[in-house]
Amino acid sequence: MSEIAYAIRALERSGDLNRSLEYLPTEEEIAERRKAGEGLTRPELSVTLSYGKIWLYRALIQSNVPEDPYLSTELARYFPAQIQKRFAARLKRHRLRREIIATAITNSLINRMGPVFPVRAQDDTGADPAAIARAYSIAREVFAARYIWTQIEALDNRIPATVQYAAMSQIARLLRHMTYWLLENRREDLDIERGVLRYAAKVGELFRGLTDVLGVAEQARLRVLRSHLIEQHVPEDLASRIASVEVLHCALDLVEVAMAARLEVVYAAKAYFDLGERIGLTWIKEQIESLSADGHWQAVARWYLARQFVRAAAQDHRRGAGMQGSGRRRAREPLGRASCGPGRCVEARRRRSAHRFAAGFRDPVRRSASGQASRAGLIQ
Repeated sequence: MSEIAYAIRALERSGDLNRSLEYLPTEEEIAERRKAGEGLTRPELSVTLSYGKIWLYRALIQSNVPEDPYLSTELARYFPAQIQKRFAARLKRHRLRREIIATAITNSLINRMGPVFPVRAQDDTGADPAAIARAYSIAREVFAARYIWTQIEALDNRIPATVQYAAMSQIARLLRHMTYWLLENRREDLDIERGVLRYAAKVGELFRGLTDVLGVAEQARLRVLRSHLIEQHVPEDLASRIASVEVLHCALDLVEVAMAARLEVVYAAKAYFDLGERIGLTWIKEQIESLSADGHWQAVARWYLARQFVRAAAQDHRRGAGMQGSGRRRAREPLGRASCGPGRCVEARRRRSAHRFAAGFRDPVRRSASGQASRAGLIQ
């Protein structure tokens, strides 16, 4: 089903939307527009956005999301700077505190991700709207999305609008996949402050160290993307961030595996990208991107690959440390020290477990020619 049809049907499900009253297109009309490469008109899009916000706001105001201490910044952000300074203590006791916070989260999520996102995420993951809003808020803060949005919007009338739209779409895609990741992997602990503290610094460290950890092919691709953006008059720092977005889809898995194995995140990333480039991970990623299945399947595939490759790399290095170490003390040392560097670890050089995994996954994908259903089934 198209995004247009899904959005309208999902909002109808909420019980508020009357398609005929709001003059929204029927299923047949949507099919015709899709054939013609057309979407919703601006008035129709405004209607779906409005009802999407109504549905999400009602769900959030009945939940405990507005009580999350981290979201108190949303309350302050709602008011002018002078009021924030003069009445900071009183704002915390504002009688409409919950309503303002719920409105701010609703506006951010729907405006940035679209009216269909929360309902589709609910269908795909089984999470309730409150969990979706929490996961989205964590992803937004961890990947500094507010800063990137501000930088992109500051380029109005200075760069082609198509470049801005493409950049916004890439950020939304990253947040969508990271929100799904959090719902799949951290649903029992979606405290926003804890989530930000757990991931933000490590993701920032990974972004700053990307040029040192990427393989030759990925570095070349990154340079091409960055150069293209700079040619379009995008500032260099912003161009680097936008070009790196695709690489960062594996960031949270890298952080988790690095923490579990007591690795520096850049070291885990180095092992991941190095092994991936040697054994064909780039090819697998290209096949994932070419799937015509919904974005959820692509997100699942990315998580699966990132998790398996990084864990396999860590396992190889742990074995190498045990082989080269002198007794239990050396084997217990945190990975990433000189005794188990990428060039000195015997098992890492042989790439045993990572190679077995990649060969076992890649060959069936290459042999498969029976359409998206079988490929999606393989990802499961």
